[in-house]
Order: sequence, then C-alpha cells, then structure tokens
Amino acid sequence: METAIRFEEFMHRALHDPDHGYYAKRIHGIGRRGDFTTAPVISSMPARAIARWATAAMRESGCRDLIEIGPGNGALAAAVLKHLPWPTRWKTRLHLVETSEPLTRIQRETLGSKARWHRSPADALAACHGRAVIFSNELVDAFAVRRFQNTAEGWQELMVKIPSGRDAIESLEKISALPSSSSFHQPHPIGQWIEVHESYQHWMSEWMPLWKSGRMLTIDYGNSAEKIYHRRPTGTLRGYHFQQLIEGPEIYRHPGHRDLTADVNFSDLIDWSNEWTGISRLQIFADFLQSHAKPRDESDRFLIDENGAGSAFMALEQSCKKSSEKPPAPR
Repeated sequence: METAIRFEEFMHRALHDPDHGYYAKRIHGIGRRGDFTTAPVISSMPARAIARWATAAMRESGCRDLIEIGPGNGALAAAVLKHLPWPTRWKTRLHLVETSEPLTRIQRETLGSKARWHRSPADALAACHGRAVIFSNELVDAFAVRRFQNTAEGWQELMVKIPSGRDAIESLEKISALPSSSSFHQPHPIGQWIEVHESYQHWMSEWMPLWKSGRMLTIDYGNSAEKIYHRRPTGTLRGYHFQQLIEGPEIYRHPGHRDLTADVNFSDLIDWSNEWTGISRLQIFADFLQSHAKPRDESDRFLIDENGAGSAFMALEQSCKKSSEKPPAPR
C-alpha cells in the first residue's frame, strides 16, 4: 500500500476484504475464546428484554417477520426466539442477515432450520414484503470510519500509507467538504480526534427505503454527539485481539487478524435515518434492559449496574415512518 488512502479504506480492507478481511476469514469467534465479548454472552437479560420488545413491536405493527442484522454467532437470535411467548414464537419468521462465511456456518449450527439467511437487509426485506421488526447488536461499530482531527487550520482527515515491510505512515489532509455528522457541530478543542461512520450511512440508505412497516432496535456502544468524546481527546478507535486492547500504531500491524472498532455517534444515526423513521427513542442500554426484563442473577445485575457494561451501551428504538403515516382522508 504505497499510495496514501483514507483511514476508512484501510479499516474496511482490514475488516471486510473478501480474501483477507477479519470478518470474512479470520474472526476467532465471540466470547471467552474469541477476540471480543458481547453483552448477550455475559447474561440472558438482553435476550429476554429484546424478546419482550419484539413481541410488543410485532403486535403493534402487525408484522410477523423478525430480522437480526449481523447476528454474530447466532446465540442472541436463538435466545430471543426461545424467550418469545409461545403464540408469538409459533407465528414468527426469523431472518438473519450475514455476509461473513465463518459466522454463517456457526449460526447454521446454532439455529438449523429455525431461520432464513440473507446476504443483505434488502434481500431480507424483499422476503418480508418490506414489513418487519428489525434489531441489531454491536453492528454499527463494525463499519469502517473516517477519522478527523480538529487543527488550527480546521478539520483535516487522516490518511494512511503502509510501505511494504515498514510501519504505517499517517498524514493529515485538508478536504473540501466534511461528511454529514453532528460531531462537527460540537465545540471540540484543537487536537480533538473524531470518527464518522459514513460507510454505515451509505449502507443504510441502500435498504431503508425498502422498509414499509415495523419497528427497529439498534444496540451498540457509544453515545450522543454531546457526550461521546468527553475526556477522549484521541477519539474512540481501538482494536481487539483475543480480548487484548490495541491502540495507537499497533492497530496497523497484522491487518485482517484483529477486530477494529469505534464508538457509535447515535445522534448521527437518528439524523441519517430521519427520512425513513418516525419516532426515535434513545436511552442507556441498562435502562432499556430494566424496562423490559427483571434481573435474575449477578451477571444480570452487572449489566444494569451504573458502572457495569450496560451503562457503556445505548439502545435506539425507531418506528418506520411509512407505517406511522395516516392514510389520506376520503374525499
């Protein structure tokens, strides 16, 4: 890689290159033996809470199809299905959207004939005629980000060059137009780094126009634009390899062998989806859990503790604007 490219392109190749990308070929699994652990691996409370949310969402919207995008090892989808009330479970058609071949194999071992698999949300929505309840857990953070630093000359974008056999060379480049992000409207000090999930914005715009009815739940680590970079002058970008945190120049080493991620700006998600969504409700994941399920053991209580994992995550609930629109009055 002799020519300087946007950091976003480096991150996308490292994660999603079909021949050498982390998610395409080398993901080591999820949980204690994998590179990272998600909340549903720690506790059953997320699955119980999502199941109750999905039950209400399907009842209110009249949808029978339930879609999980980016289902990881399939354990969350299986647990959600298990915790649906029997009449709802019997009627529900489960769809999984997955592009990673290694993860698809694991999901099929977990779920067997209980789900249908699709390569894209557009394919899944086509199978549902556009009517579905959709959820995701730690999906957005897996999309590549553009990185920017606030300098005395304004915002500049991080570019990367990786000469063969040598360490990465970073540089900043002035750009003519900034991407759409609420982060640029915050009073950041000189030197502040931020990340923008523009690739998620583009991906979302490809399939959300096909969504005709239902509800959507997005769970991920992050915060609103006002809070996401509090006391984080270097931004939120980091990597993981067998549970070990990777930061700084180390993230460029062994691309394709490590998970790379950045916190999600939920203000951006709301703004970017505004054209297709109606009511949006953003809350701390711990509050979402407590409003839909009761803690049963120490692992559950850890998630809802103010210093536990649930406080680092957010839950964004949204309705489909098309389904919330009232039909025109008869003439």
